[in-house]
Amino acid sequence: MEVVDVLRDFFLGSIKIHILYHASIEPIYGAFLMEELASHGYDISPGTLYPTLKQLHKDELLEKYEEKVEGKIRKYYVITDKGQQILKEGKQQVQELAEEILGKDWRKISDESIKEK
Repeated sequence: MEVVDVLRDFFLGSIKIHILYHASIEPIYGAFLMEELASHGYDISPGTLYPTLKQLHKDELLEKYEEKVEGKIRKYYVITDKGQQILKEGKQQVQELAEEILGKDWRKISDESIKEK
């Protein structure tokens, strides 16, 4: 497996956790997620995002409903109980990973980096 493949897998896993997080706060839809993820530096195409949403729905992590918005049908997604459990576990894994790789005080490192800029 090449480095690019490893980073892509990590990137897609991060996006899935990010999607679940936002779906736990409010109903989400594709265009919103494209903007939200871009604001965090994720360069994701619709050809990646929409199949990811479809898979999360198929895996019963997201529930889908449709509404007519400005004459078009928009698909909204909200987190399910199963998705909430996965998000909870994902948050713990992200925290453990950050602490192991960046050290226990990783938030201070991030704060100091921001102050330097």
